[in-house]
Amino acid sequence: MNKFITECENRLQDKYRLIDENAYFNQVKVLNAFKNQRISLRHFNGTTGYGYDDEGRDGLGKLYAEAFGAECGIVSPHILSGTHALTVALFGLLRPKDTLLCISGMPYDTLRPVIFGEGNGSLKDYGINFDCCDLTDGDFDYATVKSKIDASVKIVYIQRSRGYELRDAFSCAQIEKMCLFLREEGFNGCIFVDNCYGEFVETREPTEVGADVIVGSLIKNAGGGLAQNGGYICGKAKYINLIGNRLTTPSTGLEVGAYPLGYQYLYQGLFLAPHTVAQALKCSILIGYAMSQLGYKNYPSLDKTPYDITRAIKFDSADKMIEFIREIQYASPIDSFVTCEAWDMPGYDEKIIMAAGTFVSGSSVELSADGPIKPPYIAYFQGGLTYEHGKYALERILNKLR
Repeated sequence: MNKFITECENRLQDKYRLIDENAYFNQVKVLNAFKNQRISLRHFNGTTGYGYDDEGRDGLGKLYAEAFGAECGIVSPHILSGTHALTVALFGLLRPKDTLLCISGMPYDTLRPVIFGEGNGSLKDYGINFDCCDLTDGDFDYATVKSKIDASVKIVYIQRSRGYELRDAFSCAQIEKMCLFLREEGFNGCIFVDNCYGEFVETREPTEVGADVIVGSLIKNAGGGLAQNGGYICGKAKYINLIGNRLTTPSTGLEVGAYPLGYQYLYQGLFLAPHTVAQALKCSILIGYAMSQLGYKNYPSLDKTPYDITRAIKFDSADKMIEFIREIQYASPIDSFVTCEAWDMPGYDEKIIMAAGTFVSGSSVELSADGPIKPPYIAYFQGGLTYEHGKYALERILNKLR
């Protein structure tokens, strides 16, 4: 078994080298942001009450904004998840009779009740319209997008990662091309990108190629495996200020928001993020390549570098999919003795089985896997704080499947 894995590693050296080059570029970019923002020990301190003049909170927003090539940023442990960050941002920007146009297919499962749920406080309940463009062969359908752009469309929404779909994540080059197209067609609203799982995978972020707002979770890439909760929203100042009014109140905006526990892990997590993402990418392509050699189709294809840290592997039965996910749990440092079972997770229409033996509960920059129990039987796995952990998990998976 070790010989097989070594053969896989030998064939992946060129890809590993490119991942390391990107990680170095991003590490320097993040380090320069720390230096330019003059981050010091005082920024780690927490505050109480209203949090006026909270240097840690304000410093994080400026730091993320620079690292992501944006004008302004919100980084907050009070943001509960990626879905919460997206919800706050959308409610901050949209008004009754506006249209939200998603051009990357249907959004991820947990966001659908936010957009068009009925009687639950959704965007639809507030008179905000939703429209959607399906993809064509995994890419944007430019003709359909053009036909749907009108004066009511205030946000064009792009989900960078695949969610529970069988497609590749979008590259920043694809997002850049679409941003240019939208502006050429006269769209002057907000180009909004769900950036979850994509941070630091490439040397550019969507806000560096034309997007107006990007949103993500700190227990994915950007938190580097150290952030214990939280989310970020970065982009143009005029949009971030509106979103800040929804995060707190229109009268206080981004001037308030205390966090007594302090911010060290949020700062340190961002510093580690480029390296952590590189580890996760190496885990992804090693496990993906090995599984492809055994005949399991998986996405993204192995002939190119991934554009996010997630991978989808297709199985011919529910039992094999469940075995794969359970082996990820058994290989975990936390709760390795637990046998995963499918359950009705909040926000999903199908039963979900999830392996997440993680130091931070639910962290998906740590090695984890999940998927809905329905055909086609697809396990979605992501993360890996260390390449060695991913390699050990692969050994267990191969022993089980072979």
